Amino acid sequence: MKKLQRIAVFTSGGDAPGMNAAIRAVTRAAINNGLEVLGICQGYKGMIEDNFIPLNSQHVSGIIQKGGTILQTARSKEFREYEGREKAYRNLREHQVDAVVVIGGDGSFSGANEMSAEFDIPFVGIPGTIDNDLYGTDYTIGFDTALNTVVEAVDKIRDTASSHNRIFFVEVMGREAGFVAINSGIACGAEVIMIPEEANQIDKARSFLKERARNNKSSIILVAEGIEEGGAYEVAEILTPEFPQFEIRVSILGHIQRGGSPSAKDRVIASRMGAAAVEALMDQQKSIMIGLVNDEIVHVPLNKAIKMHKPVSKSLIQLAESIATFGPPK
Repeated sequence: MKKLQRIAVFTSGGDAPGMNAAIRAVTRAAINNGLEVLGICQGYKGMIEDNFIPLNSQHVSGIIQKGGTILQTARSKEFREYEGREKAYRNLREHQVDAVVVIGGDGSFSGANEMSAEFDIPFVGIPGTIDNDLYGTDYTIGFDTALNTVVEAVDKIRDTASSHNRIFFVEVMGREAGFVAINSGIACGAEVIMIPEEANQIDKARSFLKERARNNKSSIILVAEGIEEGGAYEVAEILTPEFPQFEIRVSILGHIQRGGSPSAKDRVIASRMGAAAVEALMDQQKSIMIGLVNDEIVHVPLNKAIKMHKPVSKSLIQLAESIATFGPPK
């Protein structure tokens, strides 16, 4: 690998709080190591459409506290085809980019891994997704902020639930993974937490509602959007006819979970990972993801980060059930 002179950085996939902090760290760490930095706007779409901008320390000043991504993100059907990736590579060559830092999730890393193999250009990934579902890292950028957003929202919903003695089914993000649901559910004291990793989640909610009929208290049932029965509306439609005596409401938190100023934890994690990505490229690493395990930076092969499954902690599931007001399903 030739000596690095210029790198590019971009964000891809769903936005996550802390992405800007990562962009800032990559830019400043690279400049402090004598490298030039380009930002690619709108992810792989911008790479294909030649949407490159120069970045310096001033460009990334005052962004660490901002949610979203200053480089924006977009989906690209064209990048899925070899011709699109070849066009993207030509643009990287035209701008004399020696290596690339991608901030995103598994889909973004799949594209980076494929392109690195096809064109022999170094890619290093920084995990940025609120779902926290990437193998090889304890935390992904945006996860902590999303948890705090969910907890704050559910705390407010509980005020209304208590005032009207209602049951609320609250849906949170998690199409394939229940990390947001299980952690925020424990933190906000949800009576039931329904996650994709566990089967027969509807039975757990049904058992609770039967128990609830005897104590008549307001309740929060937290539903990850990817459970096998469907989202919160589908669960409510199934259970409402079975318990007509209850006043049941549904609340979908939706995209508010992705937005907002990143938490201090996300800012620190993003900064550490951004600097570590530059260090990895300086050490001639490629096709790796920067991870955080036991508060230590680690390097994870991109193909492992993409292919390996990260399970929700069984101890967290057991904890949620052990402190639930109704006990395990009967």
